[in-house]
Amino acid sequence: MRRMLFLTLYLPSFVLAFGAGMLVPVLPLYARSFGASYGMIGLALASQGIGNLIGDIPAGILLGRMGHKRAMLAGIGSLAVAVFAMAWAQSTLHLIALGLIAGLGTAMWNISRHAYMTDSITLHERGRATAAFGGFNRIGTFAGPAVGGTLATAFGLRFPFGVYGVVAIVALVAVALFVTDTGERVVIHRGGVWGHTNHLATVVRKHYRVLASAGLAQLLAQMVRSGRGIVVPLYAADVVGLNVTQIGWIVTLSAAIDMAMFYPAGVIMDRFGRKYSSVPSFALQALGMALIPFAFSFGTLLAATLVIGFGNGIGSGTMLTLGSDLAPKESMGEFLGVWRLIGDVGQSGAPMAVGGIADALSLPLATFAIAGAGLGAALALALLVPETLRPHRAKT
Repeated sequence: MRRMLFLTLYLPSFVLAFGAGMLVPVLPLYARSFGASYGMIGLALASQGIGNLIGDIPAGILLGRMGHKRAMLAGIGSLAVAVFAMAWAQSTLHLIALGLIAGLGTAMWNISRHAYMTDSITLHERGRATAAFGGFNRIGTFAGPAVGGTLATAFGLRFPFGVYGVVAIVALVAVALFVTDTGERVVIHRGGVWGHTNHLATVVRKHYRVLASAGLAQLLAQMVRSGRGIVVPLYAADVVGLNVTQIGWIVTLSAAIDMAMFYPAGVIMDRFGRKYSSVPSFALQALGMALIPFAFSFGTLLAATLVIGFGNGIGSGTMLTLGSDLAPKESMGEFLGVWRLIGDVGQSGAPMAVGGIADALSLPLATFAIAGAGLGAALALALLVPETLRPHRAKT
C-alpha cells in the first residue's frame, strides 16, 4: 500500500512541487526581461493562482464524468504543456495566458488526486497518508528554488521552464502507469451544463452547514499559511533591516522544522483525532505571527518564524484530511471543488489583505490581522467543526 501511494501520489506531487519551486526565483526575473512594469510582473506571478480559482468548480464537476485517472492525466498534461510553452514566451502577456492554463491544469490535478486519496485510503490511515503527502510537497518546494536559480544562472532564464516540463512528464508517466480508478464515474446529471450546475447547487444546499463552518476554518487556515510568505520577508527587510541572505536563512530554517513534523502530524491525527493536530497547529501559527511585530533582530525574528514553522508542520495535511473526511461519496468532486475554492480564496486573499492593511495602517498591524486569521481558524476548528475521526480507534 505504501509503495503504491508513493508511486501514485507522493512521487508525482514531489516532482510537481519541485518544478514549481524552481520557478520561484526565476519567474519574476523572466517577466522583467520582457520590459514589464511591476504591475504586469505581479499579474504574471498571480496568473496561475487565478487559473486555479477559475478551475476549481469546473474541475470538481468534470471529475465525476472523467474518473480519477483521466482527470489527473488531463491536469498534469495541461500543466506540462503550459510550462513547456513558457520557455518560448515572447512577452509578459504570453506568460500570463500560459499561467492561466497552468492554473486550470493544477486545479484539475489538485481535486482529482484529493478525491483519489479519499477513495484509496481508509479513515484511520488518512491522517498519516495526507500528512506524508504534505511533507513530500514541502520537501519538493524547499529543494526547488536553489536548483532553479542555479540552472537559470548557468543556462539562462528559459531553461528551468523546460526542466519543469520534463519533471511534469515524470509525474504524468507515474500516474499513467500506476493509478487505477477506485470508484465509479458519477454521471447522474442530465441537461448538459445546466444539469451539472443544478447538481452543484444541490450539493451546496445539502451541505451548506458543513461548508459554512468547516469552510470558514479552511478560509482562515489558508490565509495564515499564505500570509507568512509575504509578512516575514517584508518585516525582516523593512522593519528589522535584514539583508537578503539573512532573510533566506530565516525562511529556510523555518521551512526545515516545518518539513520535519509531517510524520508526527499524521500519527496525531490518526491516533487521537483531527482536532488534536489542527487546533494546536493554527493556534501556534497565530502565536508566531503575533510575535513578529515584537521582533527586533535576526534572532528574535527567527524565533517567531520557528514557532510558525513548528505550528504549520504539526498541521501537515490537516485541511486535506478534513476535506476528505467531510466529502460525500456520491458528490465528492463537486464538494471538493467548492472546498478547494474556499481554500484558494483564502490563500490568494492573504497577500492582498497584508498589502492593503500595510498601506492603509502599518505592516505590524497587518501582521496582527493575519495572526487573527490563525486564531480564528483554531477557534472555528475547535468549536464549530465536528471531530471527523470516529470514536472507535484503529489499532496502530
